[in-house]
Amino acid sequence: MDWIDALILGLVQGLAEYLPISSSGHLEICREVLGLQLAGAEALEFDTVLHVATVLSTIVVLWRKFVPLCVSFFTWRRDDNFSYVCKILVSCIPVAIVGVFFKDTVESFFGGSLTLVGCCLLVTAALLSFAYFFRTRPTLEQAVADGSSKDPGHGVRWIDAVAMGIAQSIAVLPGLSRSGTTIATGISMGARRSAVAEFSFFMV
Repeated sequence: MDWIDALILGLVQGLAEYLPISSSGHLEICREVLGLQLAGAEALEFDTVLHVATVLSTIVVLWRKFVPLCVSFFTWRRDDNFSYVCKILVSCIPVAIVGVFFKDTVESFFGGSLTLVGCCLLVTAALLSFAYFFRTRPTLEQAVADGSSKDPGHGVRWIDAVAMGIAQSIAVLPGLSRSGTTIATGISMGARRSAVAEFSFFMV
């Protein structure tokens, strides 16, 4: 891989990460188009570096919301921001378990056939379609408005955080969009889109 190839892959990652189209899947496709032959571990390592840059960009973009969360958490304030950070941490547990106990299995999915990537892209499309067209539960915002539920703060409940965390752990597969899967899961749980999208970005 030369510098031009790395730049192209970086651009693909940057453009695809915040859209529900699977940056990892598009990186696999891009590598195939460029004729890059990388082993599973090597491909995963490079993708991880690109995702670190994504994390930094997320902090920059959401800086005004990120700082109050850090202040509340590290000063141990028992407010909505502290609870929100705890939900984010809880949502990271499933993917951490996958990373620790299934590392070799995950590596085997990278740098391989595009068949898996294509299938996972179709699954992503199906999840997003389901969340958009077939959600039958009232949104949390509606439930709060009619008094049938209490606003949990930041629009995300603990059960939403757990469900989105499990979805994120499954989305380690290339082609299965992390943001698309987590957002679709949150919306299907009844949370409002804006709250789910923001929580998904912080889950990065």
